[in-house]
Amino acid sequence: MTIHLRRTTPADIPFVCEVENAPENTPFIIPWSEDRHHNALGDPDILHMIAEKKETGHPVGYVIIAGLTNPHQSIELIRITIAVKGEGYGRNILRQIKHWAFIGQKAHRLWLDVKETNDRARSLYLSEGFHIEGTLRDCLKSGDTYESLIILSMLATEYDAPKGQMRPES
Repeated sequence: MTIHLRRTTPADIPFVCEVENAPENTPFIIPWSEDRHHNALGDPDILHMIAEKKETGHPVGYVIIAGLTNPHQSIELIRITIAVKGEGYGRNILRQIKHWAFIGQKAHRLWLDVKETNDRARSLYLSEGFHIEGTLRDCLKSGDTYESLIILSMLATEYDAPKGQMRPES
């Protein structure tokens, strides 16, 4: 299974919104409006990409990255959202993003936040070499309760690039 990352087009936004609003994804992300996704496509600081099976071109998820213009060489992985879980797509995509950030963009730092309740994603990030920096306690209001975010990061000095790694289109 080879996953190809390409820039999102306006025609992809319905797929993005469908995946984002799927019941298995909404508890773990902060959904964007369709307009916000469209606006992100033209933002020079944001890279919005579709993840698709290279062999078939079938989309399996999407990625949003920010910080492309950050003078501190700190790139934020805003979101990886996958349509079908348990196939290894998330790990494949994350490895491509790390390679793109540290090798292609010469980033110093790649960081993200993950909801404290998202054990699956947090486990993936830790297994891929990210380090927990801290917790933003009760920073999100969800109905009548509050949720916390865990901040994770990886520095360029901690990244060990595998040979033959695929890179997303930029």
